[in-house]
Amino acid sequence: MKKTLVIIALVIASAVAVAQQHVVTGNVSARAKAMRMQAFARPEYQIKDIKVYTDTMTVYTMSNQVIYPFGVWESMEDYITDNQLHWYRESDYRKYFDSMEVSVNRMTRLDGSYLDLFYSIWTRKVEVLAGHVSDSEIILANGLRPGSTKDDVFKVFFKKYPKSYTAEVAVLKVVSAAGEVAQIYTFKGQRLRHIKIETAYKYY
Repeated sequence: MKKTLVIIALVIASAVAVAQQHVVTGNVSARAKAMRMQAFARPEYQIKDIKVYTDTMTVYTMSNQVIYPFGVWESMEDYITDNQLHWYRESDYRKYFDSMEVSVNRMTRLDGSYLDLFYSIWTRKVEVLAGHVSDSEIILANGLRPGSTKDDVFKVFFKKYPKSYTAEVAVLKVVSAAGEVAQIYTFKGQRLRHIKIETAYKYY
């Protein structure tokens, strides 16, 4: 009986050790993958860190492109005129740091795509508060749009990369170094389904 208990205990201990080894190996593998991807990063994006977790890859960059995904504009009229798309435009006011109100323009397309924009008196530029783009006619300043291939998306940020490293990636998050702005690219198969813009600016 004791011998049987000892054998069972050894089997359980071996199973736990193997499971722990798989967990450690998985973590190291994800980190190694992220480090290798960083070595392939395009220098203009100044990528400082990459994290891979399940089906999501997060890239932290110091590039202004993530803050101004649609380019740098001094007025909303300039942006509307340049892209030559028909937008439905609504304005409202939102509180800024609880002390003042700022006019925010919501630009929408027929498919539900939208951009929340405001003109900043501090930067003297049009800033993006939020957005959701599923209309393939809306093109980011980096040339990406819904319908772009997964390969097209990764080639914007990386000079080259092993295709196996991105095969399981369903979401690519490109985040500003301060964490205030994120571009979220969501894939369906090998195509870019939609792009989401999120910010942590102090608007309420």
